Amino acid sequence: MKLAAIDIGSNAARLLIADVLHYKNQPPEFIKSNLVRVPLRLGFDVFETGAISPLKAQQLLETIKAYKLLLNAYGIKYVKACATSAMRDAQNSKEIIQKIKDETGIEIEIISGDLEATLIYETHIAEGLNKENLHMYIDVGGGSTEITFFQNGELLYKHSFNIGTIRILKQQVKEAQWEEIKDYIRTHTRHEKKIVAIGSGGNINKVFSLSKKKEGRPLPHSLLRDYYKELSHLTVQERMRLYKMREDRADVIVPALLIYTNILKWAGATEILIPKIGLVDGLVRTLYEDILHNL
Repeated sequence: MKLAAIDIGSNAARLLIADVLHYKNQPPEFIKSNLVRVPLRLGFDVFETGAISPLKAQQLLETIKAYKLLLNAYGIKYVKACATSAMRDAQNSKEIIQKIKDETGIEIEIISGDLEATLIYETHIAEGLNKENLHMYIDVGGGSTEITFFQNGELLYKHSFNIGTIRILKQQVKEAQWEEIKDYIRTHTRHEKKIVAIGSGGNINKVFSLSKKKEGRPLPHSLLRDYYKELSHLTVQERMRLYKMREDRADVIVPALLIYTNILKWAGATEILIPKIGLVDGLVRTLYEDILHNL
């Protein structure tokens, strides 16, 4: 079975096409066939003006049309499309979503921050990890950061904060918001001996790639701090040239590292695992469960 999911974030829109493999008496395995990313950067409009500009709206429509062609080429029947922080805040999101549905047939659901955190948990990222430890999953996006705590395979707490890389670049994150996320983390970690941090998002994946670590190995908190200090002293153009980054990665990677290093510090976590999964993976798994329930 082939399934697809579309995640329309504040920085980029992603299409994931996945094969679902079945083995006797085993849970299904999800294999990524294709992952396409378009840096629409809707948050740069929304977090400054409160709406998506006509240009960005047209670019989003053209992106979904292109995704629709890919879905047809792969012969995919089932697709789940969701939008997050930027579309949540945009005054004109409903009319844009309606136009996309009219022209492509794809219906986009704007999801809450809490549902976003739940869908991330659906990736089953804690499978195979020590269940006795408290796991803290951190997903940093352009408009928001989702933090999910789970232990013994059970979700304990989840919360979405309007602290994201584009909001920081636009200087729209206030000190009170930092205090809120710090208090939340310290409240839920103060009695724990060991916190296992798990991170997702394009920025932390890029840092992992720069580190040259073997897949499955954690990144030390100290290394994230070093990258933050080094990259924050460079211009966007210098980051692009020295670290072979795209422009839409080079500008947001520093605020992303600021978020990750602060969260790890407040939780007392010394390292972070990077499993290279995210919201779009959770969407595919949720779609699969929905299909099973409707059979």
